[in-house]
Amino acid sequence: MKITVIGTGYVGLVSGTCLAEVGNDVLCLDVDAKKIAILQGGGIPIYEPGLEDMVKRNVTAGRLRFTTDIEAAVQHGAIQFIAVGTPPDEDGSADLQYVVAAARNIGKHMTDYKLVVDKSTVPVGTADKVRAALQEELERRAVKLEFSVASNPEFLKEGAAVEDFMRPDRIVIGTDNEHATQMMRTLYAPFQRNRERLITMDIRSAELTKYAANAMLATRISFMNELANLAEKLGADIENVRHGIGSDPRIGYHFLYPGCGYGGSCFPKDVQALRRTAGEYGAPMHVIDAVEVANDAQKHVLLDKIIARFGNDLQGKTFAVWGLAFKPNTDDMREAPSRVLMEGLWERGAKVAAHDPAAAHETRRIYGDHPQLQLVDNPMAALQGADALAIVTEWKVFRSPDFSAMKAALKTPLIFDGRNLYDPASMRAAGFEYLAIGRQ
Repeated sequence: MKITVIGTGYVGLVSGTCLAEVGNDVLCLDVDAKKIAILQGGGIPIYEPGLEDMVKRNVTAGRLRFTTDIEAAVQHGAIQFIAVGTPPDEDGSADLQYVVAAARNIGKHMTDYKLVVDKSTVPVGTADKVRAALQEELERRAVKLEFSVASNPEFLKEGAAVEDFMRPDRIVIGTDNEHATQMMRTLYAPFQRNRERLITMDIRSAELTKYAANAMLATRISFMNELANLAEKLGADIENVRHGIGSDPRIGYHFLYPGCGYGGSCFPKDVQALRRTAGEYGAPMHVIDAVEVANDAQKHVLLDKIIARFGNDLQGKTFAVWGLAFKPNTDDMREAPSRVLMEGLWERGAKVAAHDPAAAHETRRIYGDHPQLQLVDNPMAALQGADALAIVTEWKVFRSPDFSAMKAALKTPLIFDGRNLYDPASMRAAGFEYLAIGRQ
């Protein structure tokens, strides 16, 4: 099938590449000439394990191409995926200007039937806006052409996006006609050969499903974080509690790991957008309101522990930070807890020596040559002469370090663990003061 993907950000590039991987002819469009130049030159503008090799393989095979030519992109695909950004507006709602602009460009240049698919995370009712924009452009041209609009929300985890797309646990399709449904079934047939994964529904339900999924996961995280904070006060151990409740099949173990808050491009933005939509329709979501409040507070938990231990004046102190990305296997620092921690330390006069396996370049882009920040190439280098270590991101490389070398490098054998990577009893036996989240 001939597929056009509009937008070569995270969702667009992963989706387009994976669709090419199973044999489709994919043309990816972006108005950012620099980004397209990187892709045409054999690089990729994002960090995602396994993606770069897959891009190169499909470009070499001729199944995947990149362009800034809007008209050529519209002419190419019978299916047009809109995968542009939907950043939060000032009021927390999703900014749909790029989605609507993409729809208008399709309407300006289409000459035959198109199935226009919203792949971006968009609020309920966006398909109506896309349909209206398409129709307005066709009427402006005084032409009558058939088109369909569908919703196909993505459920990709940063750091595992290629695997998630190639082996999905579900494929949600929202359509209002059988022809569009059949086209999407044909497109996704290679991804569900061993069992049916495609779930069809009306468009508005599909649009809501994406927000509902992320809000539910965010709720589990914030609930466990607040429970961990309570466990500390009560002298309980949140790991024991996690095993106790996770063994209940109605609850399960997924997303029950307490920590120093969630971040990234999805959960914070989608929770805000869902709250905004609920408010517009007079149906406030008190649980989701509390989730956001709890997460904002949790991002300060490591800083609060450091202040409780050292005091508010941190002049002359240096803290090692392991992990800058909001989660492992990505370089994404949007809404990352590390930013709250480092900025809080700097405000109190401290210096930071930080290491992240992938996000150093993104840190430099955000903070430039910050006088209180030193970025180092390996975890042990960050510890040299530091007053304590704060662990913010649970990269695998941090899970089994040389504790003897760590103890020798640190000025004080003190660890603030925002991801509960180690066993408290073992750390005490090794001579560390170990302050984790909800642990005894």
